[in-house]
Amino acid sequence: MKAGPQNAAAAHGVDQKTYIGGHPLSGRETAGPLGARADLFDGRPWVLTPTAETGRDTLNRALELISLCGAVPVVMDAADHDHAVALISHTPHVVSAIMAARLEHASEDAARIAGPGVRDVTRIAAGDPQLWQEILSANATAVADVLEEYAADLNAAVDALRGLTAQDADKQAAARETLVALLRRGNAGQSRIPGKHGSPRAVYATVPVVISDAPGELARLFAAVGAAGVNIEDVRIEHSPGQPVGLVTLQVAPESAEPLTARLTERGWTVQS
Repeated sequence: MKAGPQNAAAAHGVDQKTYIGGHPLSGRETAGPLGARADLFDGRPWVLTPTAETGRDTLNRALELISLCGAVPVVMDAADHDHAVALISHTPHVVSAIMAARLEHASEDAARIAGPGVRDVTRIAAGDPQLWQEILSANATAVADVLEEYAADLNAAVDALRGLTAQDADKQAAARETLVALLRRGNAGQSRIPGKHGSPRAVYATVPVVISDAPGELARLFAAVGAAGVNIEDVRIEHSPGQPVGLVTLQVAPESAEPLTARLTERGWTVQS
């Protein structure tokens, strides 16, 4: 992704003082001009991969461009960048696509009751296959390395799940231990993903509110939360299959959950316990 073009530029005699690699880590499932938005880069990381020969003026111009786009500059070595994006972007897309492929021939009943878990895991699988083939091809080795490690953990999970049905009690115990260890590693890794504005992850309380699927209802709910003086840290919306209602799960500061629940209930909202 960056090491390859950097080496190619040097091989073709490009003046290394005026060369710098860059990668804005922002995008949408929609490709091309129709996916453009004025705030697309706001607050998003934009990696720069200067070499030892990159001139100061070149670096400053790149930093100015990033600032004008509202992004946050991150300076990295080209090889480190390639491994990092394989880990946090490219491999997750492949994993998402492979999981989503399981749904291609799923029964109608299974698809109809799909909830937030499978939606979250498969959301990015909606990306353009041709575009992603090009992205993955450009960083194939790094992605394959991460997928190989992922496959080893996946095989360990399969063996552990099979072991849970073993007749031998010791094998069952070992399988449970392996599975719990893997899930705990997942907890540890997920906790390292930065929180809001790149700060350490915070623990929020959830306030689930039933909402009708009608124009203006979401805005009315947000207005009620604002009137209560509570800031919404995150939000998730689930639609009930075949019903004109949904569930909006608000994430707020722990100390705000109880008073917000009381305030919304007073205003006629149905808050699930």
